Amino acid sequence: MNKRIDFKVLRKMIYDYFYAVANNIEYDSGIHKNIVLLCGIIKALPQYSHSVLGESFYKTVVAVPRRSGAEDNIPVLISEKFFDMSCLSLGQVISLVGQFRSYNKISQEGKLKLELVVHAREVELVEDGQHFTFENTVLLDGYICKKPVHRFTPFGKEITDIILAVNRKYFKSDYIPLVIWSRNAAYTANLPIGDRLVVVGRLESREYTKILESGEAQKRTAYEVSVSGVIATGENTGKPERKDSSGSVA
Repeated sequence: MNKRIDFKVLRKMIYDYFYAVANNIEYDSGIHKNIVLLCGIIKALPQYSHSVLGESFYKTVVAVPRRSGAEDNIPVLISEKFFDMSCLSLGQVISLVGQFRSYNKISQEGKLKLELVVHAREVELVEDGQHFTFENTVLLDGYICKKPVHRFTPFGKEITDIILAVNRKYFKSDYIPLVIWSRNAAYTANLPIGDRLVVVGRLESREYTKILESGEAQKRTAYEVSVSGVIATGENTGKPERKDSSGSVA
């Protein structure tokens, strides 16, 4: 099989863009403001999700191991136009390029919540015996849409939580939760709403327990971008704070 997805080239493009923004260098590459590179293991068979204008989308889960031995289980949407779903089986290694998207949905409690998923644009399977390395890289270029929350973990680690609005076509935006650590957490803690941020990092999943109004404890999974590099450009849109479901992730 001829390899179409070259992560080495794509990572270079991402970091060239990040460097250009950091140094105020023009970078006319046509790069998207929202890029996800993933290579991982299929953990769930694709299930029909929805259709748009006759195009059907299927949802699966891709697991990417961390160096610690844990793994991030990332939900992925794939269009039937891009890939034959019958080719997917549990345990296969898959590579893909896409965007981290957000959608508003109604929860069981009747409240709006933010659903996060990788919207795949290129997909290929890694054949048996073919060399590969796991991949989990994200680039986002957007604007702060809620006041940053600065806090410390029980172990004393410094964190800033930010919701980043990343624009896409047709006047839509994706609202992506960021977790920013240590020195970068202090750097971003007091940035105003509307400031432009460019970040690189990885997609992470984490389990948590939600106590419902009925008192029932329900296990859920949150998805966020763990940020390894961030640039605050100083640009500000002057847009007001987003007040709907962007702060609720489930």
